[in-house]
Amino acid sequence: MRALRWLGVAWLAVLLVSPAAAGENPPGLSRGQTVYVPAYSHIYAGNREQPLLLTVTVSIRNIDVGSAVTVDAVDYYDSKGKLLKRHVSKPVVLGPLETVRYVVPRADKAGGSGANFLVVWRSEKPANPLLVEAIMVDVEGQQGISFTSRGVVTATSN
Repeated sequence: MRALRWLGVAWLAVLLVSPAAAGENPPGLSRGQTVYVPAYSHIYAGNREQPLLLTVTVSIRNIDVGSAVTVDAVDYYDSKGKLLKRHVSKPVVLGPLETVRYVVPRADKAGGSGANFLVVWRSEKPANPLLVEAIMVDVEGQQGISFTSRGVVTATSN
């Protein structure tokens, strides 16, 4: 009987100090983030460092199965950190498992080899963080190149 009482006290202590009881987000969930996504509008090839132009697609995926999220910004910057384009003019709501993408055409080489995106999102309730990736592609004749980079969280909202 005494062991059961101690077990009950231990469970009560766990509940009292848990993130949910303290009003914090459960582990891994967030109410919003700023995500830095490396992108490359071109890379260099060969001994002469010839630029190879690439089409860039930034893919923003809501991986939460139960919560919608709102994307407030998808901003594209060049290698020097200069804002080139705001891809979102008004907030975009992504339902559970929904994906949106934005494309920088191959001919747009303004971003350079150090281009990047900042993606800002929020949610009314704690949600799984977005999966944000950039996909770079070029196909010419029978040859092609493609690679991806994944976003890195730089700020989190509670």
